[in-house]
Amino acid sequence: MKIPIVNEKDEVLCYKERGTEEQMDLYRVSALWLTNSKGDILLARRALSKTHDPGKWGPAVAGTVEKNETYESNIIKEVKEELGLEVNLKKNLKTMKHSEKFKHNHLTQWFTAKIDISEKEINFDKVEVDTVKWFSKKELSKKVSANPENFLTTIKEFVKGKIIF
Repeated sequence: MKIPIVNEKDEVLCYKERGTEEQMDLYRVSALWLTNSKGDILLARRALSKTHDPGKWGPAVAGTVEKNETYESNIIKEVKEELGLEVNLKKNLKTMKHSEKFKHNHLTQWFTAKIDISEKEINFDKVEVDTVKWFSKKELSKKVSANPENFLTTIKEFVKGKIIF
């Protein structure tokens, strides 16, 4: 699968096979922040077989944008594949993550959506996702404080108020 390598203005520089990007290559990611009418947040625990951050809790859905996809077409596809859902998306902020240690430098276009559904009704892809869980903001804050290593950086930044949706 080819992915676009972009500059900080999100302009495509070239395409590379996924996994062959170099240390400072910047690529595109789409991610979904899913809430319910109570204000709870749905998080997905990454499958233990994942090479990047296995077993960590992260946003409900996230995926690398492929060649010939937009951020929006990618997130629609990922929501269907990973959670078996169709939701009404709202485009939100775009963030940039640079990691000196790993090859995970990306622009993330965030989307938000609200849905009232129980965890049991979500038909998630067990190859991508170990489990899903609704968290209240208070519960999430406690869990992140007690065990920050179990959560992706994005979730820790949200709890600290650095990312507001």
